[in-house]
Amino acid sequence: MKRLLICFGAGSLGALANSLAVWACWSYGITAALGVQLAPVMTPQWLYARIVWGGIWGLLFVPPFLNSRPWVKGLILSIFPTLVQLLVIFPLQLKKGYLGLELGTLTPLLVFFFNIVWGIVTALAIRWSK
Repeated sequence: MKRLLICFGAGSLGALANSLAVWACWSYGITAALGVQLAPVMTPQWLYARIVWGGIWGLLFVPPFLNSRPWVKGLILSIFPTLVQLLVIFPLQLKKGYLGLELGTLTPLLVFFFNIVWGIVTALAIRWSK
């Protein structure tokens, strides 16, 4: 039970870091400069949903593999939320095209980058919680 709680909490912290990275890149014009139309609105509803889902995704960290290499584990596990975002959320829920390409051709790369932030922060938070 303790491991589940730690992974959920760490995933939520990772999601907070991810959300702040997305917002900062938009706020400083980085996403626009890359031709990507990701424009998050920093509201409690936007942030809450992302933090809860980040915690749920954090449960991927429960199985004890690559625990001695948190950077690698975070990188590998960040692929899963990236694939869901690109193959389910963007095309089916948000109607932004396959891989979210209607938002810009570099959208998949940015989504993967932001999810790497989530994965690494989550993995390091789990490691530091011990």
